[in-house]
Amino acid sequence: MGRSRTKPAPSAPVTARGRRTRDALVAAGRELLETRGWPGFTPEQVAQAAGVSYGTFYTYFESKDDLLRTVVRMVAEEMFAESRVAPDTAGDPYARIVAANRGYLRAWRNASRVLRLVERGADSDDTLRRLLLEVRELYVHRGAEGLRRLQEAGLADPGLDPRMTAIVLGAMVEQMAHVIYALREPLEEEAVVEHMSKLWAAAIGLRAQA
Repeated sequence: MGRSRTKPAPSAPVTARGRRTRDALVAAGRELLETRGWPGFTPEQVAQAAGVSYGTFYTYFESKDDLLRTVVRMVAEEMFAESRVAPDTAGDPYARIVAANRGYLRAWRNASRVLRLVERGADSDDTLRRLLLEVRELYVHRGAEGLRRLQEAGLADPGLDPRMTAIVLGAMVEQMAHVIYALREPLEEEAVVEHMSKLWAAAIGLRAQA
């Protein structure tokens, strides 16, 4: 990955102009990742695409690794927000599973170009591996908490470990997103959502509410 500078880490911008400049660098970095991949993701090219000087890059980021972490976390936050389940499904556990799976697939599709690059590099780069785990943990925690609530309500198998179950079932959804969007398996998205949701509900022993 990129070579870090020796100066202390830059602090967050405190002026509106500084925030705009930093946001422009993040947006440029993401666009270059999505359109050119790793070869285009250099401080020089990011600064040029953002319309700022090379030195300005280092005012806001230690290195391209630092910018990469920011881009990936931004993508993860967008995915997490996009896959949130609407409040109107609160009384129907199965509808929440369907909505969560649909939201995740669509969020993965929108972020797939960045995620695929990170996944390809994660085998040989520990920074990228940790970033992927950080993204996944958002969903694992949410899935585990959801299962725990169902167990407490007597609606799911109490013998399942919530975290392990969330990891396993989340991996199913993640892999299906890869299959239909990266490998382009000719499957209809809504059919995939419905089938995965049935498997998810069966796996946790979801019981109908009285």
